[in-house]
Amino acid sequence: MLLSGGIDSATALYLTRKANKARALSFQFHGIAESELRSARAIGIRAEVVDHRIVRLPDLKEAGDIPRFRLRGRPPSYIPLRNSIFYSMAASYAEEIEANSIVGGHNRDDEKVFADVSPRFFSTLQSALRSASPVLRRNRLRIVRPLSRLTKPEVIKLASALGVPLELTWSCHRDLQEHCWRCDGCLSRERAFKVAGVRDPLGGGNT
Repeated sequence: MLLSGGIDSATALYLTRKANKARALSFQFHGIAESELRSARAIGIRAEVVDHRIVRLPDLKEAGDIPRFRLRGRPPSYIPLRNSIFYSMAASYAEEIEANSIVGGHNRDDEKVFADVSPRFFSTLQSALRSASPVLRRNRLRIVRPLSRLTKPEVIKLASALGVPLELTWSCHRDLQEHCWRCDGCLSRERAFKVAGVRDPLGGGNT
């Protein structure tokens, strides 16, 4: 399970953990909020994952941390070939433990922003990862995206129904102890909870 501290990956974990022996993989890259990693650890503990690995990639940067002329027009949270990197690391872990699935929490809205969350991308990547490993071919490794047809508000409704500990999730793009409720991540979270008609346990920007 690719586990960030966000709502989507937490929901995907809770949706699939009962049918699978879940192991979590998180990434500590340049500029990531330490609060997001704390959330990922807390969610993993609450969900009782079998193992939780943190892979450190200190030189991997988001567009917001790179001189603007190099990645002009990209969202600040964009990382070049992000999912190619993350899923390759997950496939390495999967080969080691002979897992047959990699689970990612991408929702339908992500496809509007990021090219590397499309069905075509993941189908091609799955074939490439299998071709690189006799173990993954034998186990018929699958990339599973259980939220791919849901919008963010729909994910929040599902999370609420599943009992996902939304109070542990992290959406802020800034490295603070609490959400700032001013950045794009916080504002997007507020909008999604409002549309979903679900109360955010963190309170939102009006508290």
